[in-house]
Amino acid sequence: MTRLAVAGATGLVGTKMLETLDRKHIPFDELVLFSSARSSGKQVEFQGQTYTVQELTDEAASEHFDYVLMSAGGGTSEHFAPLFEQAGAIVIDNSSQWRMTEDVDLIVPEVNEPKLTRGIIANPNCSTIQSVVPLKILQDTYGLKRVAYTTYQAVSGSGIKGKRDLSEDANCKAPEAYPHPIYNNVLPHIDVFLENGYTKEEQKMIDETRKILDDKELKVTATCVRVPVQDSHSIEIDVTLDKEANVKDIQKLFNQDDRVVLVDNPENNEYPLAIHSTGKDEVFVGRIRKDDSLDNSFHVWCTSDNLLKGAALNAVQVLEQVLKMKGEQ
Repeated sequence: MTRLAVAGATGLVGTKMLETLDRKHIPFDELVLFSSARSSGKQVEFQGQTYTVQELTDEAASEHFDYVLMSAGGGTSEHFAPLFEQAGAIVIDNSSQWRMTEDVDLIVPEVNEPKLTRGIIANPNCSTIQSVVPLKILQDTYGLKRVAYTTYQAVSGSGIKGKRDLSEDANCKAPEAYPHPIYNNVLPHIDVFLENGYTKEEQKMIDETRKILDDKELKVTATCVRVPVQDSHSIEIDVTLDKEANVKDIQKLFNQDDRVVLVDNPENNEYPLAIHSTGKDEVFVGRIRKDDSLDNSFHVWCTSDNLLKGAALNAVQVLEQVLKMKGEQ
């Protein structure tokens, strides 16, 4: 009997996880929903049944579960993920807590697969997830020398408070999620600033890209920006390749690969848009053009739903990947 738990089940990502489990027809025999004490007792309708959300406690995490999807924040994951793991579960964690831990797999199923050295698998940063999918396609054919990211990240990446700030800032209410208003504004600031001048979000993208693509020497830099958009991140990727390429070759490569959707017809104003990515599973790429300032370098514009592929969907896809590895699907 397969026991599945979702921790953080009432949050934005947790809700999307449940929706994705349903439409992906993930098999399980028993489902348990966990949250903080504040949300415990809530009723959640799922697949025709009513579930009462339970508070996540040490005792609950010490029960046996086969699989646990966690989206409850880094501090919660630091404490509870090892308890679930020790009780025999495979934990797929959406926080940043375990991503750079050496023996923890950091997985995007279109790019790599878990070694299952231990029972915790990390879901990467939302912006990293959508970026490494096209980068993996390029890496396999041309090799990579350098990657420079500029992100345009939606407020839903900050959870409910971020979405509230965007709607309430217009009414001159003080922001909760951000140090400045996000309405009619752009913030070159996501997460805390580090001593090197980068933000933690930028450093995450740098470190995670190298780990997922299995290239510790890859040159990566990033600037991460919060924009007044509800959902879906947009990312400008400037990539330098090892082998010679041209725009038409890259377009053809993307067009023939079902891991991405190519939308690249600028003559008709057709290119990936956040509003078209929202609610969709795919990673969209377009506006591919040569960077004439660097040898063998190209610009790729990339959009994806940060709550789906950037979080809930990727976690469920990892679960599917593990189930297949274990012969359970």
